[in-house]
Amino acid sequence: MGDFLQISFVLLIAGVIAVPIASKFGLGSVLGYLIAGIVIGPILISLNVDVISLQHFAEFGVVMMLFLVGLELEPKKLWEMRTQLLGLGGLQIGVTTLLIMGIAMLFGLPWTISLAIGMVLALSSTAIILQTLQEKGLMKSDGGQASFSVLLSQDIAVIPMLAFIPLLAAPELMETFASEAAHGADAGHGDGHGGGHGDGHGDDHGDGHGASGPGFMDSLPAWAQALVTLGAIGFVIVGGSYLTRPIFRFIAVAKLRELFVATALMMVIGIALLMTLVGLSPALGTFLAGVVLANSEYRHELESDIDPFKGLLLGLFFMTVGASIDFGLLFSSIGPVVAMTLGLMALKAAVVYALAVMFKVEGADRWLFSLGLAQAGEFGFVLLSFTVANDVIPPSISSQLLLVVALSMLLTPLCFILWERVIAPKYDSDQAEEADEIDDEAPIIIAGLGRFGGIVNRMLRMAGHHTVVLDHNSRQLDMVRTFGFHAFFGDATRPDLLHAAGIENAKMLVVAIDDKDQATELVHYVHHNHPHVYIVARAMDRNHVYELYAAGCRDIIRETFDSSVRAGRSALVALGMHPFDAQKYAQDYEVADRRALAALAEVYDPDLPIHENTSYVERAKELIAEQEAQLRGDSGRFTSRAERGWMPPTLKDVAAEAEDGAE
Repeated sequence: MGDFLQISFVLLIAGVIAVPIASKFGLGSVLGYLIAGIVIGPILISLNVDVISLQHFAEFGVVMMLFLVGLELEPKKLWEMRTQLLGLGGLQIGVTTLLIMGIAMLFGLPWTISLAIGMVLALSSTAIILQTLQEKGLMKSDGGQASFSVLLSQDIAVIPMLAFIPLLAAPELMETFASEAAHGADAGHGDGHGGGHGDGHGDDHGDGHGASGPGFMDSLPAWAQALVTLGAIGFVIVGGSYLTRPIFRFIAVAKLRELFVATALMMVIGIALLMTLVGLSPALGTFLAGVVLANSEYRHELESDIDPFKGLLLGLFFMTVGASIDFGLLFSSIGPVVAMTLGLMALKAAVVYALAVMFKVEGADRWLFSLGLAQAGEFGFVLLSFTVANDVIPPSISSQLLLVVALSMLLTPLCFILWERVIAPKYDSDQAEEADEIDDEAPIIIAGLGRFGGIVNRMLRMAGHHTVVLDHNSRQLDMVRTFGFHAFFGDATRPDLLHAAGIENAKMLVVAIDDKDQATELVHYVHHNHPHVYIVARAMDRNHVYELYAAGCRDIIRETFDSSVRAGRSALVALGMHPFDAQKYAQDYEVADRRALAALAEVYDPDLPIHENTSYVERAKELIAEQEAQLRGDSGRFTSRAERGWMPPTLKDVAAEAEDGAE
């Protein structure tokens, strides 16, 4: 117990210290975990920790991550991705494998070893890429979606790779490599590391994965293996569709949160175990289960239960990657290892860039896609150990390739930083320079044509008003133009574009852009330079209201306020209040809240956090007390009206459904 607590404390304190520091400097959590692993590597060695075994355990975080990714994908959407999965993903794996194989053969390696190396290094890091894309909010971008398609194809490809690699076995060739290495290995650290890291890692994988999976399957004829595999996949699909609901209903009887968590973990671990038993990828199996459960009413419950464990295990995995770097071997062969790492990343980035051009991934997304997939992946650790155990790649080569995999993963967060700070801003500025030529003027200018500005624009045009719309999202404009809506591509915060749109003669400006700071700057500019223009501005939250108010706008619409008031009104109706009374109550609440908002805007200080602004806090308390006193009195009056015996239909419907279910 003492050893376990020591190791746990070292890992946790390293993550707690390193990740906030890395995030503060904009390096991201992944690089923070990797650096933490490098720092604590010597400590783990002094504690006699088997980092490779720890890494195998932490790889379950990847399994959980793919389960959560599957929950976000409906089967219909997955089917729609088939072209990218087979075309984009298949080409990336095939072309990269062949190119790496050819380069390895040019350096004198046999074709069997070269092909195995090509397959191992063609894969990228699902854990690092998806985690970084999610952190930076880039999963929904074209580059993020293309990256996800390729990563999913790679995870699927691991299955045939595991089946094909043993066919490349060449024991005599391995003996030749071993005898050559033995002549110069006695004094070197490299062979010691190669044997320990390669053979030990390989034996661990061979016993753990092989005894349960291939060992069990090899005892069956080929037709039986196919049936067992299809049966396992069918069980996951059918079980996910029909067994989860009764299981969770049964668990719900106990009304214990921890039982839901235990059940969610049981499902993921059980599916992973089943996939391992039949020789399939556990990550792929849990992804499939997630897709099946994407339409389930328990989807959000599963997400909230699994996500904390996924985050912890992924953090642990990244730390083990950093800790597994053998700096003794690295420094003894730093030239070849660094050259191989940079060469691999350049080659993969070039292949992916060419595919991005072929599949029409444009602009900054093309570079996001290319740089993001340039590294080797965590499956490289598994496949390398598997190749050593099956006499495909000699330990002396495997030990160097393990360093290449780890270093490429370590450099990946830096590639994302390069994209975010250098490449993406360049494309943003290029887009700004290529804005449409605005050849129309109107008394109403709308900045932003998303979900908010689009509705405002349609309402005004249907009422007979002429508008000029500016938006800086080319994909959004392409979409709305297909429906016949006219809009100009350009940044509405640029004075020259506002001038071209006719701001001097305009009567109204509707600010509906997504960026809070840009929206505030636009309001400030127009208020001071064109005070005759009436401004209607969208606010993201309460603080943004105060910022827009200080910038000069007096007609401010909080984007979620009206829908929240409507939700509150519906809740009152469902609880027995008459719809007319609930509507009146909602109107009273809205008037009181807007009055309070205007009063608080006078004491708002942008240089102070709200909770540290004493004047604001005291005034807010007074206004809240006044609102509660007024609205509680109204609530009592409305409740007495509801005593007319009126029952909301929603409650009747619920009661009827409950009775039907009981029968």
